[in-house]
Amino acid sequence: MTVYIDPPTWPGHGRLWSHLVSDVSYAELHLFADGLGVPRRAFERDHYDIPRHRYADAVRAGAVEVSSREVVRLLHAAGLRRRKGTAAAQPRSA
Repeated sequence: MTVYIDPPTWPGHGRLWSHLVSDVSYAELHLFADGLGVPRRAFERDHYDIPRHRYADAVRAGAVEVSSREVVRLLHAAGLRRRKGTAAAQPRSA
């Protein structure tokens, strides 16, 4: 299982956030997030929003550190990218 995380540089709600993604399936991503104790409400379309204070936890658990640009590239290459405001494609579960 490989999941990826970008640096916590995205501002929101008075915090900085990272994006946690899979290049295989949403099922893999949910399994990893569940293992970290990340609530499902942190899932947004095609990624989990991870607050800066949990970044190191995700990396220790095995998330691979990549750039924000690489996160988007990985999602597109896997066919898992869901853009805001567009109809969601059927998620790949496995």
